[in-house]
Amino acid sequence: MASTPERPTPALSVFDDAYATHSAPWVIGEPQPAIVTLEREGWVRGKVLDVGCGTGEHTIYLSALRYDVYGMDSSLRAVEQARANAAARNVEAHFQVADALALGDDTTYDTVIDSALFHIFDADDRARYVRSLHLACRPGALVHVLALSDTGPAFGPQVSDATIREAFSQRWVLEDLRLTEYRGAIVRDEHAVALHRQIGEFVDLPAWLARARRI
Repeated sequence: MASTPERPTPALSVFDDAYATHSAPWVIGEPQPAIVTLEREGWVRGKVLDVGCGTGEHTIYLSALRYDVYGMDSSLRAVEQARANAAARNVEAHFQVADALALGDDTTYDTVIDSALFHIFDADDRARYVRSLHLACRPGALVHVLALSDTGPAFGPQVSDATIREAFSQRWVLEDLRLTEYRGAIVRDEHAVALHRQIGEFVDLPAWLARARRI
C-alpha cells in the first residue's frame, strides 16, 4: 500500500492569519505544563532560545525566573503580541523576528526550547531546522522538543518517535524521548465535536518530549 504523502510545511501566512484572528490553537495564555516541569527539574541552563516562541509564554515565564532567554518567531504578528504580553505582565523579555531554518552560526545557546515547532516541518525543512539548531548551539547544549504525537487525534501536525530519532541521529545524542501531553485550545468546530469539548476549552493531547544533546 502506498504511503500517505507528507504534508508540506505551512506558509508563514497561515501563522500570521492565526495570530491576527486570535484563532491559534497553540496559544493558551500560559506556558506548557511539560516545559514548566523541565525547568523545575533543572533542564534549563545558560543562554536559552525559545524558538518559534509564538505569543511568548515560555520566554516570559523563563524571563520572570531570571534566565537569559531570547524568544524568536518568524511571524512579526506573533512577536508583536509577545512583546505586548510581556509588557502587560511587567516582565522584561527579549523577542526578535527570525527564521528558525537560518539561526546563524554563532554557537550561542546552551538550551533550546521548541514547543510545537518541530512538528510543523516537512522532511526537507526538518533537516534544515536541525542543522540550523546545531549551528546555533554550543557543544553540549540541550534541545528540548515538545511535539504532537501521531498516537493522538488529528488536532494538528503530528510526528512519530521514529521521525524524531531520525532527525537527531547525526551530530546529536538523543538522551531522552518519552510520551507526555501538549495543551491546546479548542478553536475549531470540528475539533470540538471530535474531542467532545466546547470552543474555548483546553485539551491535553499526546505529545513527544525529546531531549537532544549537541555534539
